[in-house]
Amino acid sequence: MSYNSNNGPDKGTGQFHSVKGNVNETIGNVTGQKDWQRDGQAEHRRGEAEYDAARAKGFVEGVGDRISGKKDAVLGALKGDKSQQIQGNVQHDKGQAQQDINNDH
Repeated sequence: MSYNSNNGPDKGTGQFHSVKGNVNETIGNVTGQKDWQRDGQAEHRRGEAEYDAARAKGFVEGVGDRISGKKDAVLGALKGDKSQQIQGNVQHDKGQAQQDINNDH
């Protein structure tokens, strides 16, 4: 996989390599070049794997945001700190949205 800088897997990079692999494989199919076919298939698989890894990473980050947000919202409510409660709810909702975006369904 070709993770970007130090941030881990990236959906955009994964999609790029998936599409590029498909193009190379198609060129190989049209020209009869087995190495292009093989290399294209491999790049497509690597791209798909990176995309899937990025989705999994995003889903897990969403879980963390939801847990942290819920904790802050509850603590804010217990302390009577409306600001902390609101910030916690916002973080929880952000985590839920991130999970929804990265869910398989």
